[in-house]
Amino acid sequence: MTENQVSTPSRDGLFGPFLFARGSDGTTTRLAALIVAPEGAKVPELRAMGRDLVTPEKLATLFGRSYWRFDFGLPAIPNANYSFGNETYHVCAEMASDLHIGFVSCNGQEDGDLDRPLEERNALWSDLADQHEKRPFSLLLHGGDQIYADGVWQCHPEIIAWNKARRRQKLATAFSDEMRDAVLKFYLDYYLTIYDQPQISHMLARVPSLMMWDDHDIFDGWGSHKKWFQGAAVARGMFACAREAFCLMQLGTSADGRPDGLSDGLPDTEPDCLPDMVLDRSGKSLAWKVDFPGMTVIAPDLRSERTPEVIMGDHGWRDIAPALESIPEGNRILLMSSVPVIGPRLSLVEFFLYMMPSAQKYEDDLRDQWQSRWHRREWCRFLELLERIANDHDHEITIVSGEIHVATRGTFETMGKTIHQLVASGISHTAPPKAFARALGLLAWIGDHPLPERPTKLKPLPDRKGVYCAARNYLTLTRKGKNWDAKWHLEGIGWTPDLKV
Repeated sequence: MTENQVSTPSRDGLFGPFLFARGSDGTTTRLAALIVAPEGAKVPELRAMGRDLVTPEKLATLFGRSYWRFDFGLPAIPNANYSFGNETYHVCAEMASDLHIGFVSCNGQEDGDLDRPLEERNALWSDLADQHEKRPFSLLLHGGDQIYADGVWQCHPEIIAWNKARRRQKLATAFSDEMRDAVLKFYLDYYLTIYDQPQISHMLARVPSLMMWDDHDIFDGWGSHKKWFQGAAVARGMFACAREAFCLMQLGTSADGRPDGLSDGLPDTEPDCLPDMVLDRSGKSLAWKVDFPGMTVIAPDLRSERTPEVIMGDHGWRDIAPALESIPEGNRILLMSSVPVIGPRLSLVEFFLYMMPSAQKYEDDLRDQWQSRWHRREWCRFLELLERIANDHDHEITIVSGEIHVATRGTFETMGKTIHQLVASGISHTAPPKAFARALGLLAWIGDHPLPERPTKLKPLPDRKGVYCAARNYLTLTRKGKNWDAKWHLEGIGWTPDLKV
């Protein structure tokens, strides 16, 4: 990234604009821009195409900052723009013809994330910006772990003490107002710290984003821990704070609620507070669907209702099938599953962990996956749903996923159709050892076919030998006419050849 591409850091305490996609009808591309400003400060003007003044809506005022959203439309042309204050941002708002889309995930790491030099941490963000200069992206998909918020366990002495306490004390501890304020402030501050890094803020201001969270946006393994742990008031309160921060910083909407003692720790959300893209108007699940000309992006929420036995929950399952059924005929479906739908056989690993109590601390990592023996029935149900949608309607389905810190791909063969899965993970997370990738490759070689005569298979990236590539990476998707291609940028290796999907 060149110097003139770097966004100015937050000005006078201002953060943003952070741009979110809201869909397109081929004539107008609908957008939302989030601005965070000091409480009481005058917010600069935002104008669409340099002329149409946009009136903002205040979403929240928290910890001395106000969160403002500007809803506006741009003409669906390649060189649209909007201005905020004295700066103009160019947006490729063309969505009806040829299309260029980026996909990223795992934007951080568990330990020492902010200790790394930004040039090293965000090297692939800089490369992504260079690609945007050469051929603008119309959309940037974020597939989970947009932040690594595991440091939340150190945000307040009472949280530190709770995390070290025994089970009985954990269950007896209430989630105090002091805890709540510390936790919510931590999440919001962390989002702003990450989003304001110049290599990232440059892209977030110029390319509309669609985001879905995963566990590290809450804390490691949320949803796959023991039921008693997730049912504890403190854990539920922390989740509710993470949800409120997610709504503001990844959906650009108000969560409109506080933990209020409900049995599940979550308030109902007023329907008017949620963008139309969110399927469940109560907000128990935050899955969403956004339509564009010839394409629909849909993201199930795999965290809000997750338990050790369930991935999507009642609200998620209630809404996902009707949402898929309602997609305009002929649209390409990009399904963003934060956890890969096609993966290696994990039952053998889980069996060995069961036999080795000292290794059972890794159980929640395996339970995160669709392929866990605990989720096998639900995994089959999800595959059968995708199969029905692909074959009963005129849809091609492409799954994009992150979460596992390596790059790979897979296929699901069903009744003459191929559903491709593309995994890109992570853009900032340090690559795992190559031995880890080889071990996963062995599991992939053993194979797992949950539906008779409709095989799922993991495959190497184009021109690569191993099934998993242990390098930081991101993915691009390109539509030319009716043809779609995908390719990965692998750090230290370069671009893969185009893959037709």
